[in-house]
Amino acid sequence: MASDGNRPLSPHLQIWKWGPHMLVSILHRVAGSGMAVVGGLLFAGWLLSAAMGESNYACFMGLLTVESGAINIIGLVFGIGLTWAFFTHLLNGLRHFVLDTGAGYELQANKRWAILVVIGGIVATAALWLYILWTPLVMLTGGA
Repeated sequence: MASDGNRPLSPHLQIWKWGPHMLVSILHRVAGSGMAVVGGLLFAGWLLSAAMGESNYACFMGLLTVESGAINIIGLVFGIGLTWAFFTHLLNGLRHFVLDTGAGYELQANKRWAILVVIGGIVATAALWLYILWTPLVMLTGGA
């Protein structure tokens, strides 16, 4: 096939102006991949620890749960990360569902929904983890 010198070239990534819709597109892929890989590895570790005996299972669960008011940082990082990935992926999936109906393609609407996906994922994660950690935090601070 002969190339025509007058054909337009596709713009390079450096030409595009970054916007929230590009961010949520990347976050959607990262969140989905992260949930699959990290969640799968945690599930495999859980199954392996259960198969290896009660003491191994207790050790594994001690890394990921809150016991007697003590909060494990490893479990907190994995839990918050997976929760954020879940909510971000869910909200972006709902955004794509609306886009599939043909609505929301206007520039301002698309930007607004993309920003709401990012903010909504953070707010939903924070709300859930405040709810989860409320009792252990009260116990650690000595409140009623």
